[in-house]
Amino acid sequence: MLKLLARDGVLRRIIESAAAAPSIHNTQPWRFTVVADDLLHVEADQDRALWVSDPLARALYLSCGAALFNIKTAIRMTGFNPLVWPLPDPEHAPTVVAAVQAEPGRPPAFAERELYEAIWRRHTDRNPFTSEPISGSVVVALERAAGLEFATLRMLTTSEAAIVLDLAAKASTELARDVAHTIELQRWIATNSSREGIPAEALPSTPRRDPAPVRGDLSAASPAIARPSADYEESPQLAVLTTARDEPADWLRAGQALQRVLLTATAHGVSASFLYQSIELRDMRGDEAPAWPFPETPQMVVRLGYGGQPAATPRRPLEDVLTRLADARLT
Repeated sequence: MLKLLARDGVLRRIIESAAAAPSIHNTQPWRFTVVADDLLHVEADQDRALWVSDPLARALYLSCGAALFNIKTAIRMTGFNPLVWPLPDPEHAPTVVAAVQAEPGRPPAFAERELYEAIWRRHTDRNPFTSEPISGSVVVALERAAGLEFATLRMLTTSEAAIVLDLAAKASTELARDVAHTIELQRWIATNSSREGIPAEALPSTPRRDPAPVRGDLSAASPAIARPSADYEESPQLAVLTTARDEPADWLRAGQALQRVLLTATAHGVSASFLYQSIELRDMRGDEAPAWPFPETPQMVVRLGYGGQPAATPRRPLEDVLTRLADARLT
């Protein structure tokens, strides 16, 4: 096996790609360790876990899964194939969510290059979308993207979307009333940090009517930030990303599927944001929270449509997320 990670410039680009992935509230709960010059570990950064709102670590695994997909995509740009061991055996530290190696492969295809280029253009858009429907061909491409990562993306009908939108609005209200949740959220919302969190300019506009397809609890965590009011789309185009089971391996798999879906959407000019709050509330409250109203295991609700140019969110510097062990000598 050729030692791809021994090339410092290649390694830097791979880790920069991973760090560009989306994460819950832009917590970026990951670290990457070069264990040897042919082995990379993807690790969960527990100092960035949300212990109140993410007690099961679902969102943490989703976030790390998105970063893992970007690593795989970046490795393909070198002409190598990524070999991934998700949730490796117990001899590894419990924070290691995946081990990655690379083996020589074929040159990247055009579609793979499109996904890689989309990594740098993808940004979560929490502002209003137009009413333009997503074409059937794009929907098929998004569904196929999820399927390639062993997950399912299902577009919701108008009536189903209305049910999910109401569920999300009620969850936002409940979360906004939870003092511990709000305090935890304040670390990450409108912090003016150049490294992490959601900056004020990337927060959603204030909807003029409810329910709106945005997280209301973000505003509750940053009441001093004045946001312009806006009319959000009357019939949001929502999709639910699901897995067959609901265990950590499924959450990691869903994160990879979510990122492939998001990059595919970006490549087709489609914007996206998330309505995760009802799933989050369920993890926090258990059976006391409203159940998902359909016969499937949801991992993320994605709002899709055509928007403008959303504000970018900051990223941690490379030295904060990358560790090289002593026996991993780079040239």
